[in-house]
Amino acid sequence: MRSSTLRQWIWVHKWSSLVSMLFLLMLCITGLPLIFGHEIEDWLDPHPSEAGVAPGTPAPTLGSIVQKALAARPAGHVAVSLFFPEDEPHALSVTTAETARKPDRGEWPGLYFQSFDQRTGEVLKAQGPDTGFMSVMFRLHFDMYAGLPGTLFLGAMGLLLVVAVVSGVVVYTPFMRKLDFATVRVARGPRVLWIDLHNLLGIVTVAWVVVVGGTGVINTLNEPLFAQWRATAAAEVLMPYRNVPPVTQRASMDAVMASARAAAPNREVYFMQFPGTPNAGAHHFVAFTRGTTPLTKRMPRMALIDAQTGKLSAMPDMPWYLKALFLSQPLHFGDYGGLPLKIIWALLTLITIVVLGSGI
Repeated sequence: MRSSTLRQWIWVHKWSSLVSMLFLLMLCITGLPLIFGHEIEDWLDPHPSEAGVAPGTPAPTLGSIVQKALAARPAGHVAVSLFFPEDEPHALSVTTAETARKPDRGEWPGLYFQSFDQRTGEVLKAQGPDTGFMSVMFRLHFDMYAGLPGTLFLGAMGLLLVVAVVSGVVVYTPFMRKLDFATVRVARGPRVLWIDLHNLLGIVTVAWVVVVGGTGVINTLNEPLFAQWRATAAAEVLMPYRNVPPVTQRASMDAVMASARAAAPNREVYFMQFPGTPNAGAHHFVAFTRGTTPLTKRMPRMALIDAQTGKLSAMPDMPWYLKALFLSQPLHFGDYGGLPLKIIWALLTLITIVVLGSGI
């Protein structure tokens, strides 16, 4: 490589690293607890114990549970979504708020979460937006409390990370030809020691950093990608309803759920959004279903259920960009291989922190 070309690569590596350094350190530090998010939340806020239920006890309807959730909130609040936690098979979480849509700026007014025992309808837990330790870590990692601009800014920092890694490999190669791999020259003083550690740890973790950085960039596009889906595939399905008056009498929640489950018999419904929310529009429920294998669990499908009839309207195919988004999420957080993989992800994150720090 010519010296002028090498100097250009060094310049790219230097400035792509320096510009993004502090933000990448913040992402690594906040990402560490997020890797063990479920374990930490269970430790900080254990799940309430579920009471035993006598055999033959009739379970309440989904509609009655939703009405109970709304009755506990001020008049005028609406149901936003249902969520079925994978680690709590008998629990059902109902989200309510003042409005079905989150404002473009600021917090969602009146947002409230209530968890119920599906077998009895008893309240297991009720709270507003979480402001605890894990919530702070997530918001810093997700958007730095700056909304979509903050998310996209962090995505740009992720792109700079990929540039820094690629340019670092290019710069590393000619310098290391004269040294054995993994050489750390301790006797040459602290500066050379840190350079060698930076090069060694950086080259060892290069593939992992590119994967995590690249998938992190994809995750920052969550909102724009769903907006694109709403404007294209979903808009085609909802086109016949454009001039239809708003629904005044909704089908029962149990009928809606039955239609969603019948539409995907080999999958399970884990999340449902109510009419009025962005993905659903004014005339539909949107049910998100997942498979039962490690891969299909990460590939949800959406079923649009007519809010008035409770019948399936459509089950549009997931576009490639949403498939990429959903597949990127477990790769980013390393939560698809159980605790051993999470530990590996955490160790690699710690090594990356050392690489970033030694690069200064």
